[in-house]
Amino acid sequence: MLDGTRVALGVTGSIAAVKAVELAHELRRHGATVRGVMTDSAQGIIHPWAVEFATDHPPVTELTGAVEHVDLCGRTGWADVLLIAPATANTVGKIAAAVDDTPVTTCATTALGADVPVVIAPAMHEPMYDHPGVLEAIDRVESWGVDFVDPRIEEGKAKLASEAAIVTGVARATTPATLDGRHVVVTSGATTESIDPVRTLSNRASGRTGRAVARACYVRGASVTLVHDGPDVPYADVRSVESASEMLEAVQEAVAGDDGTAADALVSAAAIGDFTVETAAEKIRSGEHLTLDLKPTPKVLDSVRAEHPDLPMVGFKAETGGDGEAMAQRARSLRNRVDLAFVVANDASVMGDDETRALLIRADAVETYTGSKAGLGARVADELAAALD
Repeated sequence: MLDGTRVALGVTGSIAAVKAVELAHELRRHGATVRGVMTDSAQGIIHPWAVEFATDHPPVTELTGAVEHVDLCGRTGWADVLLIAPATANTVGKIAAAVDDTPVTTCATTALGADVPVVIAPAMHEPMYDHPGVLEAIDRVESWGVDFVDPRIEEGKAKLASEAAIVTGVARATTPATLDGRHVVVTSGATTESIDPVRTLSNRASGRTGRAVARACYVRGASVTLVHDGPDVPYADVRSVESASEMLEAVQEAVAGDDGTAADALVSAAAIGDFTVETAAEKIRSGEHLTLDLKPTPKVLDSVRAEHPDLPMVGFKAETGGDGEAMAQRARSLRNRVDLAFVVANDASVMGDDETRALLIRADAVETYTGSKAGLGARVADELAAALD
């Protein structure tokens, strides 16, 4: 997601500076090259050697005649993006006022003047974050095009956002915004039907591919609604559902724009259960033979297509057996029946794995993909952007 991206990592004097080592490692795991910049206060919390160890480069701890701020963040400087994480209230206020009295704030002023993207992840006590002057400073800096990665409000503190959220914010700031202004609805994971208050009927889908698609669409500038039975994520408005009928209802509402913005596209990556059953009011006693009357669930893509005949939609078709031609044939049938932009036919045997095998079925071509689910998510987002162009 950050392959080849050069990140100048500014570290300021929040106790969350102790997270800088792992954050630098996480940026590098995603393909970035990282160089550190530290304030004096940050050096009182974490030693520059630790940042050097994490980045494989000695950090900038003072500005000298070598004009390190220009070398890093000038118009022809080294950095593709300046990330300040953690950023204290003091640092945010100084950036808003163009005060340059630390290596980090001077890099920020230089980057803003040179049109280098800037991403800020604040961390401070919650009352400081709620101070009108701090909020005004954030608004002002945001108006200049700076991206903020919102903190987690916990235990009276505005804690530094998760590493995943910060990496995603950096990727969004440095990736071409091919889906800018688009609202994309994505479904993900498995659905679950209740047999009784204890037992359920479901499948093995993990939701990794759907979440990867949602994240990739966000990174490319989209606003994303993610419909799934899974955790909240920092890159999407999450609609939590369990059953197939709940998923259909949530998708219909999101596509229609119940939040004020109708969808520009739907990506149905969820493994929606094909059957449901009448739920018993009490736990069914064990030890006896039991017959369940399975009823088909409504098809989300067909239902949405009936209401939105012109909406660009992408379908996923999971198949067992690994027969590529059979997978392609069934995917083409789905594409033609529902008039989809394209279909991703994926091998059901890799459910739950990090790696996947898939075919992208377009009207005029079939493309084979083998690799990570994150990579497949990026490929789907790029293909969707091309379809919407």
